[in-house]
Amino acid sequence: MISRSPRLARGIPLLVTTLISMSPPAAAQETAQAPAVAARKRHTAVRVEGRAPQVDGKLDDAAWAAAPVLSDFVQKEPVEGAQPTERTEVRFVYDDEALYVGARMYANDPRAIQAPVSRRDNGFQAEHLLVSLDTYLDRRTAYTFGVTASGVRLDHYHPRDHETDVDPSFDPVWKAEARIDSAGWTAEMRIPFSQLRFVDRPEQTWGLNLDRWIPSREEDVYWTPVPRNVTAWASRFGDLGGIRGVRPSRRIEVMPYVASAATVHAETDPGDPFAERTESQLRVGGDVRVGLGPNLTLEATVNPDFGQVEADPAEVNLSAFETFFSEKRPFFTEGAQLLQGSGPGYFYSRRIGAAPRCRSLPGDYADCPEASTILGAAKLTGRLASGTSVGALAAVTDQERVRLYDAAADSFWSLRLAPRTAYAVGRVQQEFGPATSTAGLSLTAVHRDLAEGSLVEARHARDAVTGGGDWNLRFRGGEYVVYGHLGGSWVTGDSAAILLLQEAPARYYQRPDQAYVEVDPSRTSLFGWSGAVGVQRQNGKHWLWDVYGGTESPGFELNDAGSLGTADGMVGVGSLTYRETTPKDAYRSYSVSLSSENEWAWDGVRKFGALRTDASVTWKNFWRTNLTAWVDFPAQSTTATRGGPRLGTSRAWVVIGQLLSRASAPTTWNGRVYYGRNEAGELTYRLSGGVTVTPGPRWRFSVTPNYLRYRDPRQYVATLPGGPAETYGDRYLFSFLDQSTFLAQLRLNYTFTPDLSLELYAEPFAASGRWYDFGELPRPRSEDLRFYGPADPLRSVDGEHVFTHDDGTEEVLAQDFNVRSLRSNAVLRWEWRPGSTLFVVWQQDRSSETIDGRLVGIRSLGEAFEAAGDNFLAIKMTYWLPVR
Repeated sequence: MISRSPRLARGIPLLVTTLISMSPPAAAQETAQAPAVAARKRHTAVRVEGRAPQVDGKLDDAAWAAAPVLSDFVQKEPVEGAQPTERTEVRFVYDDEALYVGARMYANDPRAIQAPVSRRDNGFQAEHLLVSLDTYLDRRTAYTFGVTASGVRLDHYHPRDHETDVDPSFDPVWKAEARIDSAGWTAEMRIPFSQLRFVDRPEQTWGLNLDRWIPSREEDVYWTPVPRNVTAWASRFGDLGGIRGVRPSRRIEVMPYVASAATVHAETDPGDPFAERTESQLRVGGDVRVGLGPNLTLEATVNPDFGQVEADPAEVNLSAFETFFSEKRPFFTEGAQLLQGSGPGYFYSRRIGAAPRCRSLPGDYADCPEASTILGAAKLTGRLASGTSVGALAAVTDQERVRLYDAAADSFWSLRLAPRTAYAVGRVQQEFGPATSTAGLSLTAVHRDLAEGSLVEARHARDAVTGGGDWNLRFRGGEYVVYGHLGGSWVTGDSAAILLLQEAPARYYQRPDQAYVEVDPSRTSLFGWSGAVGVQRQNGKHWLWDVYGGTESPGFELNDAGSLGTADGMVGVGSLTYRETTPKDAYRSYSVSLSSENEWAWDGVRKFGALRTDASVTWKNFWRTNLTAWVDFPAQSTTATRGGPRLGTSRAWVVIGQLLSRASAPTTWNGRVYYGRNEAGELTYRLSGGVTVTPGPRWRFSVTPNYLRYRDPRQYVATLPGGPAETYGDRYLFSFLDQSTFLAQLRLNYTFTPDLSLELYAEPFAASGRWYDFGELPRPRSEDLRFYGPADPLRSVDGEHVFTHDDGTEEVLAQDFNVRSLRSNAVLRWEWRPGSTLFVVWQQDRSSETIDGRLVGIRSLGEAFEAAGDNFLAIKMTYWLPVR
């Protein structure tokens, strides 16, 4: 059941916290009953009489003199409940268009104020002030606006009652300025009401909290702090009142764009008729955002362009499973929390516009499209006064054709590679009860325009519908939570397409040593379901715990609109944590946990089992130490033979140690050591870490190296005929694979102003693999192999490993490899007017590969810069146009 991304160390369990975040609802960790209404703090905003404040950070406008001062802040760090060491004063005024915030942050020594200049939303290492507004007054969600001492804007959205769970894609159009002076620093903000969502009432009362962060002292002060042993946010807010005569805006915004791009290829195949040394394109498109009433927003995009997005990281994936990369396209990241349900991954937005499948095509050369064209997409999101959250998305991608060339016949032709496809995603979530319990419903649908008897009909399902309900029931104000989900999937199409799904890595119906599912080539549909329930105590001074159980049927399928690694599983997880949040002489806090994770196939055979312990300590100097250890128990893998009988997995153990410096220091660093072994000969060790330095107030440089050495004693090679009866007439070949991987991510940023920045990124990557000691599975469920000797039909020559079949033909089953890759870009980003941005992007992608299994090292990263590659240059300009 557990959807695991491809990983190098077989048998390494997922973190219990990761498993819980994937299965129960996102709101399953919401906690903290709101304090009694009578105990809430309250502050009042006053209407501006005369001219509105000019947002320049000076606080010299007459409007501020008439506004009441909010100054009763309380420390959360370093001494919980203590008075702040430095005074903070905040005022609120408003007019018909916007809410204004004016703040004076006193400093005993202004020279100690940390104020590096950075890009928007990158302000943790700078002293800053955050203003959080619960505009719906639902005691659950909040918008946060902030500004650093250097004038960098910060903004994010809290989708649930959790201080650290934020959506950084919230990028409203607003203004803020700050100035440092002899008394400390001052700030002004202008937050347009058009950028907020709230209920239409004669007088507004909004939840309010403020947070001033002083990194030089590690001091965090709040107007209403959330206790360290409580998980909450908006439910603890005070109130901001006095805002009268303000109505929600229709919020009509248009953002057209124009983009031009050119790609220069370093090398081309002389025989490839599709190869061009230089390619160029011009694109025009745009987005429209319209407010539907006070609470809903409709967004539409035509010919969307995402050229400025950073490339996905390089990888060597030798597994049968897809790698799920994070979404980076703005249209799909903004408001994504309203489309994401809990439990299974019903919606994975990168399915929309994904590259067509260009495998097993006829011809010598193919001109495959790099992505499917998105003809248009629309999204409706919002939250009603009744506490109902709504999210819906529709998109249509065009059909794609591949051009092919046969060199012998000197002929061209084309095939339809991807059909025109319509996607629909919807989610509704309702809050209820005094502790804001939630219940939600998610639904996705995909329809493909398939021609009968075509290539694409045999490769793709025609229709796919998935969805289900989830719940998060909170008791005793959120101290205890009962969470869960129940849903299903229904996929229909040509029998050839459904056969592919039955035999796909997610389910492997063809496995010969199981009797609870079977391959049916005549099927034209596939049905599956998933369910889970858990109980959690997540608030308490010391003891926390969680118990969770769930299952996915073998036929469960999400990969048309969502993401699924494997189905066919039953999971049981339990965890117990003891924590101490009160600082002592040697430490500030610590926690120790013990957890167990188990998974079984539907016939009751254990697929996975582990016992894990974690410990974390924050020391008095704010350094942190994390220690982890676990044991994997012997089990049976249902996927290692890629559709064959089960393979036994050995007992294994792993230890991990990590040390991190004070996160708010101008120079930060961390180091991590991972070491693991198993009884079959597996060896894994990884050294990783990172350093970030700020050599000047506008400069920022970071490097994050990562070295991995991994020896896999059971790397799948091939399934061949001619095996013994014990393995059902087939040979399931494995070998030892000695891998090494070394990569480093380097970033250098220079910020001219908070609205103009230059960012340089490079990721040199090197990986190698050497195959040796081949063998085959002697019988189902065996942990051992029958290793090949000189008399067996496999030989290795110059890094190629060749199998000789009974008829004398030879087949190369594996090759040693040595890969070099360099992915880099430079992005000049200029917000030349509010909401309007100019991007100038240069990207370079270099790569090379040889049949060489030698281990990689530091020198290998330098060789990545010598590989041939392509250069890409793009210029994109957007224009934000509010329509009144």
